[in-house]
Amino acid sequence: MALAKQLNLRPRQVEVWFQNRRARTKLKQTEVDCEYLRRCCENLTEENRRLQKEVTELRALKLSPQFYMNMSPPTTLTMCPQCERVAVSSSANTSSPIPANTTGINRQPAHHQRPMPMSSWASIIPPQPLDAHRPRT
Repeated sequence: MALAKQLNLRPRQVEVWFQNRRARTKLKQTEVDCEYLRRCCENLTEENRRLQKEVTELRALKLSPQFYMNMSPPTTLTMCPQCERVAVSSSANTSSPIPANTTGINRQPAHHQRPMPMSSWASIIPPQPLDAHRPRT
């Protein structure tokens, strides 16, 4: 206990000082963690309220007969996997490519005749594990 001799303190006093310091550090870290978790809880609670409100509105809209009569054609996105371009269309005939990698070139290659559709409902469908898409051997 060279430190105790340098400070003219008993070794037990130095031990207690370091124990207290570790306890204070741990307490402060616990307070920081608690505050972070409290904010996360508030954010998740607010998000939960918003989603519950949205579900209620969608259920009410689904039950409304006007919902089916006033439906406009859905906007769809299609993406070409070869050149990473996205095409936006509100109906089957209107599509304009938007480059995902802003090259400034707006030519449509021959492989754009069959782009891969991306549904706006894709985010609702739960993802499957990658193994589900592998061929069985």
